[in-house]
Amino acid sequence: MSGSSVLKFLRKYMMIIATVVVVFVFNIITNGKNLYPNSIDALISQNAYVFILGTGMLLCILTGGNIDLSVGSVVCLAGGVGAIMMRMMKGMPEVAWPVAVIAMLAMGLLVGLWHGYWIAYVKVPPFIATLVGMLAFRGLANIIMKGEAVEVDNRSFLNIFGGGSDCYVPDFLRFLSPNSSLNVTCFVIGIAIAVAYSVFTLINRSRLIKKGYKVDSLPVVIIKTILIDAVVVWFSYKLAGYRGIPTALIWIALVLGVFAYITTKTTLGRNLYAVGGNEKATRLSGIDTRKVMFSAYTLMGVLSGFASIVNIARLQGSTPTYGVGYEMDAIAACFIGGASAYGGTGSIGGVIIGAALMGIINQGMSLASTPVNYQKVVKGIVLIVAVLFDVIMQMKRKGAKKKTTGSSSAKKGGANV
Repeated sequence: MSGSSVLKFLRKYMMIIATVVVVFVFNIITNGKNLYPNSIDALISQNAYVFILGTGMLLCILTGGNIDLSVGSVVCLAGGVGAIMMRMMKGMPEVAWPVAVIAMLAMGLLVGLWHGYWIAYVKVPPFIATLVGMLAFRGLANIIMKGEAVEVDNRSFLNIFGGGSDCYVPDFLRFLSPNSSLNVTCFVIGIAIAVAYSVFTLINRSRLIKKGYKVDSLPVVIIKTILIDAVVVWFSYKLAGYRGIPTALIWIALVLGVFAYITTKTTLGRNLYAVGGNEKATRLSGIDTRKVMFSAYTLMGVLSGFASIVNIARLQGSTPTYGVGYEMDAIAACFIGGASAYGGTGSIGGVIIGAALMGIINQGMSLASTPVNYQKVVKGIVLIVAVLFDVIMQMKRKGAKKKTTGSSSAKKGGANV
């Protein structure tokens, strides 16, 4: 294998390899506790906000390495608004939670529109605009909640969004194996997803070949598909051994699926990558780059509002301190997952890997009783290594491009002579 092939392989699969290594290391350190079914279930619920916020943060990063520092404060503010509304409408629980959910999403949307306007049309640097938001919205959350915790006890809301005792998909297929300790529905769904993924991969490969695209060799595709299917089935087996599919996982999958479609199949998605790749060229080609930037931050705001819904459901309430550090977790998930600090590169699949790795590290260190300050040091090291890897790859690509350009110029000069 040539040096360029090795670099390409590392660029594509380094974080997956790192995730496997981290899981193996923590499995040894925690005596296997990190792979208990209840630990995997907790990993999902405790890190749901990372997947959701990481998805929105990717949209901002794609536009040129921009970030949103306010998302943690927005989660706190929107969550506080929702919790207060449910408390005020406690006598009408079945009406209270839909109204509160709409209010939290609306709050996130308003914040996104606010940031989008200043960043896209007034040209305030994203770092400054969202830093102001981080401070202002945190203060506003404290004012609204009067510095006190607000409890949420609406059972319908908690069960639907992942914080109640019944926040799991019922085992509809229990009759197939009534004596089994596994959640049959969960396990069957996992197998169905694995089969569907295999069929889709093969059909998509055939379609790309017919259109003349370069694809991986069939053995490579088969091996990769088998490995992914094995992980999906194993994951569903572990969840089936506890209580089945948590509702939080359904919401995470919905968000990831919708935005995977947006980033890969829509005009907005293509424009996000174009702006991050070369904003000036994109603008000269007739694309309204201001609208693209505005859309990215608006969607980030909406997802922050949705993250607040999942957050207060899991924690069964809201306090003025919730959301601290959430922006760092979201940013880290994107960069660890392969998003470029320069923009134009990144994917929802990468966010999944990055968020999962962050969650595994957090949970593994907690199970190993690692002090909080040391946990922050480890996460910081992981993030700088991920960004350093991206910088090195950028330098390699630029070097290869210059070498190719120089070689072409030399050939052209020789031909002219």
